[in-house]
Amino acid sequence: MATTAKTKATRKTARAATKAQAAPKAKGPDAIALLEADHREVEDYFETYDGLTDAAEKKALADKICLALKVHTQIEEEFFYPPAREKTGDGDLIDEAIVEHMGAKTLIAQIEAGLPDQPLYDAKVKVLGEQVRHHVEEEESELFPEVRATDLDLIALGAKLSARKAELMAQLAPPPRA
Repeated sequence: MATTAKTKATRKTARAATKAQAAPKAKGPDAIALLEADHREVEDYFETYDGLTDAAEKKALADKICLALKVHTQIEEEFFYPPAREKTGDGDLIDEAIVEHMGAKTLIAQIEAGLPDQPLYDAKVKVLGEQVRHHVEEEESELFPEVRATDLDLIALGAKLSARKAELMAQLAPPPRA
């Protein structure tokens, strides 16, 4: 009888495994939710930066801001904007966003090359924050609603964005300090 009970248990386990494989995978965040989470993270960084006085803390946070924005702009340009342009037909809005990214990348390079005790450093971080807030407002009030109204698979796109973001963070993040 022990063998029969063991056989039944094995079959039950096998059926459960088959059901688990056949069940749809849990949904991850959609592309827009992921991009909006990035927006909130960077907004928080800028707000924190405004209250800092220590040069080392400013440099460390400015570097985090720059890394987050470099990764965010790259995943948008590689994976979000092309299908958004195709599905919405709103090339003008996408073109504006790309130009705004170009402006941000220029300031990012200057901030990364500078130090908080240099002239204009804080001003560059402040202006970058203002530009990012403007860009975020346009994306969230205009582009994202247009994209949501299409049949674009935002869950699948979110998975691509998430995977590429992780890859870029691993490539671009500085090594941990010893």
